[in-house]
Order: sequence, then structure tokens, then C-alpha cells
Amino acid sequence: MATAVEPGSQPRTPSAPMALPLASILGAAYVAAAVAIVLFVIPNLWATTVAPAIGGGLTLTGLSRVAAQVVALVALLWFGRRILGDNPPRGIHGGIFLVISWAIAIFFIWRAVALNVEGGAGMIAAGVVAALLLFIAVRNLTGPRGQSWMIALEEQGWFSTASYKGSLGLKARRLTILGILLVGGTGVAALSSGGLPDSWKLAMPFENLPEVTVLPDAATTIPILLIGLTLWFAWRAVNVPTFAEFLIATEAEMNKVSWTPKKRLAQDTVVVLTTTLLMTLFLLVVDLFWGWLLSSIGVLPSQQATGNQTDPNVQARW
Repeated sequence: MATAVEPGSQPRTPSAPMALPLASILGAAYVAAAVAIVLFVIPNLWATTVAPAIGGGLTLTGLSRVAAQVVALVALLWFGRRILGDNPPRGIHGGIFLVISWAIAIFFIWRAVALNVEGGAGMIAAGVVAALLLFIAVRNLTGPRGQSWMIALEEQGWFSTASYKGSLGLKARRLTILGILLVGGTGVAALSSGGLPDSWKLAMPFENLPEVTVLPDAATTIPILLIGLTLWFAWRAVNVPTFAEFLIATEAEMNKVSWTPKKRLAQDTVVVLTTTLLMTLFLLVVDLFWGWLLSSIGVLPSQQATGNQTDPNVQARW
């Protein structure tokens, strides 16, 4: 007996994920483009076109620009998530982080060599160093060790919003988050009060290369970025599996402690302070007694004789 099978009901085999190194490079390029759009393109366009059109004070202009940057960031994150699809390569987020880290390190090392070595020799030395670092980066990222680093960073949860055993160790986690936020917040406040430049610019080593503007509005953007990174680090730090297990075990052990009642604690504090005061007085009396006794029998010079002696060098100087 023949059976009709609908073509659309056939199961589909998911496509194989892209190679991790290639996917990491493409993802890093997308992240770099997104950062450039949010932190450079939008502020420039806002300052030249939108701000004169809407008018208003600096506060209204700044708030509207920040809102536009947030909307653009959310849209770019959503679009990037759509590009990754349902079957991204394992370790793609860690790979993107490593590729960007290598690119930043190569750029600043190349710039440092070129700035410190003058003339044509500096250009040659900077090129050789950049080529060598690029070769090491490619070998690392495409090798098994680099890919294992990518997967390890991914599995530690630094690039995920999911919590790890979120119902356990709540007090220890909250106190840890509070401590991180206090340290990070005071650092951002001190940095902001110290006076940040209006724009962050980097001088390039060669005369034909113009000065590069990294952030056009650094005084506002840097504190916002640091606050965002502090919040993200505080949340992710307590959800890294190894550290989260430590906090959970710490809170479990603290719950086993038999804490002293408030009344008994006050009594014990009075006893300790009284004992300390009595021991201090006893040692003072013993010290004075032995000092008087040894001075009387001539073992130690008397205080009067000691006071009458003067240093001959001091007399000579006077």
C-alpha cells in the first residue's frame, strides 16, 4: 500500500558550524564595526546633524545621544545574535574576545616600537615586530591550544547572561557584588573627578599618518563604559562556576557557625578591655619599679646623670 509523504515533514539535518578560528575572526570584525558605530559614528553624526536640529541645552543633547547609542547597541546585539544562528561554533564568544585582544596588543606594541625608533629604521622595526606578532597570533588562534582557550573562556560563562545555581549562596553573592560595585564605583568617581579629556586621541608614529581619535566624547563615554563593565563583571564573577561554588560553600559553612548572643558579646568585650587595661597598668608598675631598683644599685645610670651628659659633637656644633 503506497503512503504519501509530505516533503515539508522530512527532518532536516542542521548545517555544520563554521570553523571556530574563521568564525572568531568574522565575529571580531562585526564587534569592531559595532563598537565603531556606537562610539564613533553616532556621536559624530549627532554633533554635526542632529544636535543643531533639535536644539536644547547640553543635557538634552547628551541624553538623546546616549539614548540613540543604547538603541543602536541593542539592535546590533540582536542582529549579531541572529547572524550566529541556532548552531554557533562552540567557543565562538571566547574566540572573538581573543581575536580582539590580539589585535589591540599588536597595534599598541607596533605603535610603541615605531614611536621609540626614529626614521626608516623605526618603520622597518615596527613592521617586523607587527609581522612576527601577527604570525604568532595566527598560529595561536588556529592551533589546538588557542581553540581550547576559546572553549574554556566560553564554558566559564564570562560571555553568557545565564546564572549558575542562582538560588544558592545568595547572601555571599550579593555581598561580593556589593564589594565589586563599591570598588568600581569609587574608581569611576575618582577618574571622573580627576578630569577626563573631551576626546581621546592617539598620536601616530609616522608623519604621514594623521592623529587617530579613539573616542570623540571621552569625558562622558569612558565613565559610562566603565560603569557598564563594572556591572557586568560583578554579575559574571559570582556566576563563574568555580568561584560560585566557593561562595556557595562559604555561605554553607557560615550558616553552621554558632554566633554569640548580643548580651554575651557585650560582656566578653568588657572583660577583654578590662583585662587589657589591668595588664597595661601592671607592666607599667613593673617597668618603673625595675628601673628605679637598677638605677639605685648602679646597674643603670640615674636619670639625673643621664640628663647632665651631653654629646661633645653637639657642643662643638653649637
